[in-house]
Amino acid sequence: MNKHRLHHHAGRLLAALVGFALATVQPARAVDALRIGFSMSLSGGLAVTGKPALLATQIWAEKVNAEGGLLGRKVELVYYDDQSNPALVPSIYSKLLDIDKVDLAIPGYSTNMTAAFMPTAIERNLLVVSYFCLALNDQFHYPRYFSMVPFGPQPKISLSKGFFDIAAAQEPKPQTVAVVSADAEFAQGAVEGARENLKAHDFKIVYDRTYPANLLDFSSIIRAVQAANPDIVYVASYPADGAGLVRAANEVGLKTKLFGGSMVGMQSTPLRMQLGPLLNGLVYHDFWVPDPKLMFPGIEAFLATYQARAVAAGTDPLGYYAPPYAYARMQVVGQAIAASSTLDTDKLAAYLRVNVLHTIVGDIRFNQDGEWSKSGVLTVQYQGISGNGLDQFRKPGTYVVLAPDEFKSAAGLVYPYSKLHD
Repeated sequence: MNKHRLHHHAGRLLAALVGFALATVQPARAVDALRIGFSMSLSGGLAVTGKPALLATQIWAEKVNAEGGLLGRKVELVYYDDQSNPALVPSIYSKLLDIDKVDLAIPGYSTNMTAAFMPTAIERNLLVVSYFCLALNDQFHYPRYFSMVPFGPQPKISLSKGFFDIAAAQEPKPQTVAVVSADAEFAQGAVEGARENLKAHDFKIVYDRTYPANLLDFSSIIRAVQAANPDIVYVASYPADGAGLVRAANEVGLKTKLFGGSMVGMQSTPLRMQLGPLLNGLVYHDFWVPDPKLMFPGIEAFLATYQARAVAAGTDPLGYYAPPYAYARMQVVGQAIAASSTLDTDKLAAYLRVNVLHTIVGDIRFNQDGEWSKSGVLTVQYQGISGNGLDQFRKPGTYVVLAPDEFKSAAGLVYPYSKLHD
């Protein structure tokens, strides 16, 4: 019996180890390779952003290696699929650090995944250059934390500030708001900031609902929103639920003046193509769109390289949202290593804290809590979408930038939202 149980447990252990296999077949490890390890959401709900982020990271590593590597060593990426499940993150990093012996461990994608990484990072004094996290360091104040997302010094507020500022500027001024949010760390952080913004404009909340992150049918929520008859509908969501809410709004025939908010996933080309004209009139946050005012040095060359490989990689064919920032994150890490000539995390953090970093999404300076010193959040409205074809999403006119003023498009807000969905 004991022998049988021993074989049984050995089999389960082997299966678990196989489950930790690398997401792709990787080359044999060079003796002197500089190994950078991370988790990435390559399956599950966050894969729509995780997959393009991985390709962008690989493009960075290939470029760095073609130029001689870092510290005279070729860069090797070691990564595992966290399946969009925060519960898997701690064990992935234990493996990366204790078995794979990576030289540098960086977090994966999103607030939820990185929150699960932070206890390990703090315990082991790791450098944390996070990727698309909302105000995560508010709860840790970790001195080696830096955020690769343009939220600025007030992340929760800046995410929806443009949305509510634009609403308040309409004549007559709207008065009432429905707030709909996912029960997830990012969404609840976004809602916290939204409440500050709507309070600043004296908007009144007439509907407030937090839904389970795994909810599939959103029609009842939209019907309840419609029954409250708000002037503004603000949503904080992740990709699958955000798409579900957009579909439900169109199916139910939502009548409101402004609809959108902090909706992760609405920036994804595959989701844009799936939803097509259903997106018209939606006002949402974005970080980069193909507008002449946003053509920072290097970004066009990067996107050309990315797009040439995206179809074969089975990922976002345009890569406007996640990939530039995934690439820029690695530029920041690479610049710190090259300039400091070390992997010592205290020295790398000291460099990042005081220097301007040059990236394909513009020049960046971090503040004391690791956030950007200036917000770069765009407030954008979808306009003129017809059908589900790809080419229309290459055009600047599809994305009308409403804020900030320095990147504002010539076209203005189409208002009210219902005007586009009668």
